[in-house]
Amino acid sequence: MQDENYVVLQRQEVMVPTFDNLGRPPSMTNFSMLPPAALIVQEAALSGAERHDLRRDPRTLAVAPMMPMQLIAPVASEEVEADALASVLWGLQAVGALESDFDGSGITVAVLDTGIDPNHPAFAGVSLVQRNFTTETDNDLNGHGTHCAGTIFGQDVNNTRIGIARNIQRALIGKVLGEGGGSSLSIAQAIQWAVSGGAQVVSMSLGIDFPGYVDFLVNQRGVALQPATSIALEGYRANVNLFTELTRFVETSNLFGQASLLIAAAGNESDRPAYEIAVAPPAAGTGVIAVGALAQGPNGLTVANFSNNQVNIAGPGVNIISAWPGGGLRSLNGTSMATPHVAGVAALWAQQQIQQTGRLDSRLLMARLIASGTTDTLAAADPEDVGAGLVQAPRSL
Repeated sequence: MQDENYVVLQRQEVMVPTFDNLGRPPSMTNFSMLPPAALIVQEAALSGAERHDLRRDPRTLAVAPMMPMQLIAPVASEEVEADALASVLWGLQAVGALESDFDGSGITVAVLDTGIDPNHPAFAGVSLVQRNFTTETDNDLNGHGTHCAGTIFGQDVNNTRIGIARNIQRALIGKVLGEGGGSSLSIAQAIQWAVSGGAQVVSMSLGIDFPGYVDFLVNQRGVALQPATSIALEGYRANVNLFTELTRFVETSNLFGQASLLIAAAGNESDRPAYEIAVAPPAAGTGVIAVGALAQGPNGLTVANFSNNQVNIAGPGVNIISAWPGGGLRSLNGTSMATPHVAGVAALWAQQQIQQTGRLDSRLLMARLIASGTTDTLAAADPEDVGAGLVQAPRSL
């Protein structure tokens, strides 16, 4: 069988302190101050024997087939006219952003998506650090990334507030999805880039394209459907492990002053009440916050019919108005829209924690964010569908 492309995650060991010139060993204090080992994320064409050797290498954290990734495409999209805008959007009101004393000051966020329209008035005054992991031009040709970024930190547009953390001054924008999608390699590299670049909150409205990988094996590799599905499932499991190991690296970095929280969309593949689908990587990775979507209903908020289950928390995800390339606004539906609500609220909780303690601890941030969830405004609250409930912003110090 021919070699295949894999994502290889390896730990690059740091230098261990040696004995001093008097023959004394380094103290435990010196050991505790060692920085975390560097992480190497690379692509490699590997044979079966080479994969076996890599897995036996103690430096290897994960070896996973490079699977296609796609944006979690909106279920519906609608242009919004300026004279039809509400001064208060329901999603911002639902998560308590309007009553919060926090605005994201001092927090750096990362949006790993289709890029951004850097000239949109919603992003005026924000330092945008852009990195392109695709073969397309740098800016957003799709609109998805611009919309997500607008919900997290966008400025008011046409007297309508669209952003939760409106005083974020620095954002890392990783373009990881182009017209042909992306791959688990580009996502893993982008996560490493975002964390190394100081992002305290990383938002990802994307997921593995499982049917696309099965189709690739059948039509490009000539594998029969049943074994192709089995191979894809094995690759899926390996990629869950890949993102779990990446999250562990992020948690290790937390001990050395770089705290980062990974937040990802659960996906839109469900069709309630007929069936429900579980979250896909990266949201399925241990330590990644998986976000479900909520919609307005006559008796309170309900789970969006498309929202995947096994989530940690939920956010507004239907009729969400935000920025769109070219300077306008658009209304979209999807767990992609719920995720930036949670990311924006996470930035507010991060700001509060720094004001309280002088530093950021990602484990405490995750605990506070999930604990903020409420089911008070929900018409139904199955934990599989909503996790801890609707995310809530911190009110005051």
